[in-house]
Amino acid sequence: MDTGIINSYIPIFAQAFLLTVKIGWTGVAIAFLIGIAGAFTLYFRIPVLSVLFKVYVELFRNTPLLVQLFFIYYGLPVLGLKISAELCGAVGLGLLGGSYMTESIRSGLLAVPKIQGESAVSLGMSRSQTFLSVILPQAFSISIPALVANVIFLLKETSVFSAISLMDLMFTAKDLIGLYYNTAESLFLLVMFYTAMLLPVSFAGSIIEKKLRTKMFGD
Repeated sequence: MDTGIINSYIPIFAQAFLLTVKIGWTGVAIAFLIGIAGAFTLYFRIPVLSVLFKVYVELFRNTPLLVQLFFIYYGLPVLGLKISAELCGAVGLGLLGGSYMTESIRSGLLAVPKIQGESAVSLGMSRSQTFLSVILPQAFSISIPALVANVIFLLKETSVFSAISLMDLMFTAKDLIGLYYNTAESLFLLVMFYTAMLLPVSFAGSIIEKKLRTKMFGD
């Protein structure tokens, strides 16, 4: 590998990295909001809405992100709704992630033993206090590994954004390889920048999980 080529490519990849991080984390934020709403809806079995969320979860978990992006970016304009590639990427990632977050958070809620809620109510706590103070904190702690895994999965899925002409990391690598045939250098930087994006998330997730479990359940 030519270090001179790598150094000259770093600013280009850095710009693509910032765009990828921006869209990726926007999508993750959307996914969390959808996941919380969906998990609560399914947990409390809210009529009509719970059925809609079940359909949504199954639809988006069983279709590729690339297909979803194509539908949003190329299909919606046919219906008169045109959005930018950046917004398409964030929304597509958020919708995909929301289906996974919904199931992760709901699983955490269901994993809390029912006896704890019943005990809290018998001690005089209201159902809302029981949910917020007893069930929800434990459910969140239980869900942390799955949530972190989902975040990493979603950030890796940003690699398909190049299909809708977004100048993300993957698009930049493919573009430079196609123009100058510096494959090794481009792929090396691609791996390094994706590692820089994902490794802190993995470390942070491990630290948060350990602290929450220690706080909730002790050593």
